[in-house]
Amino acid sequence: VQLQASGGGLVQAGGSLRLSCAGSGINVEDDLVAIGWFRQRPGKEREGVSGISASDGTKYYSDSVRGRFSISSDSAKNTVYLQMNSLKPEDTAVYYCAAGGYPAIAAMVRKIGLRSHEFATWGQGTQVTVSS
Repeated sequence: VQLQASGGGLVQAGGSLRLSCAGSGINVEDDLVAIGWFRQRPGKEREGVSGISASDGTKYYSDSVRGRFSISSDSAKNTVYLQMNSLKPEDTAVYYCAAGGYPAIAAMVRKIGLRSHEFATWGQGTQVTVSS
């Protein structure tokens, strides 16, 4: 099982980027599969920003990105996307996608959030830099 994150880059504040998380050996829209996006900002702990359980339509956004970021999936490409709009310098981070199971889905449904230990498979990070 592998996840491949891509789409990061350098963008000015107010701009947009779309991150992709492509799965291999895993169906990102399968029952009991949650795909989460996390980020790690310099000097900060890893933060879960958005997640999706495509099979039941569950989506989660942290307070810091709600209204600006949008998560979606494409079954044909077996890929989860994170559309990031109205980017701010504080969004600068390395972004990771990860796959989890039922505990991760339950946490999203209950609006508890994304917890790293509930995601077993991680992709490599992709750097997002937002200049002011």
